[in-house]
Amino acid sequence: MAEELATWGKVALVETRGRLTGRPVRTAVGFVEEADGALLVAAGEPDADWALNLVAAPAVLVTIGERTARYDATELAGAARNAAIAALILRYGTPAERLGRGPAFRLTPAGR
Repeated sequence: MAEELATWGKVALVETRGRLTGRPVRTAVGFVEEADGALLVAAGEPDADWALNLVAAPAVLVTIGERTARYDATELAGAARNAAIAALILRYGTPAERLGRGPAFRLTPAGR
């Protein structure tokens, strides 16, 4: 199901490096794309493995639709974090309201 949603562009498949195993781990997450090509993502829980993996190793591979690219993650705080969570809730609706519990990130295309 997650693969299908990513193919449709509804979610992003985020591939992180496991902080304990070092192995690649893929997770479907909601996203908001900014005008500059950066992506906003957030975890619904503070202990979400994919988010903890990003904190440990911020390089990530993201697939949306037919497009796959490398990004660098920056954890958001304060007003930037709140704005990212609000944008995600506006895009995905009520189920996304849990997002305030976990970390939020801005994924910038690698090399920028």
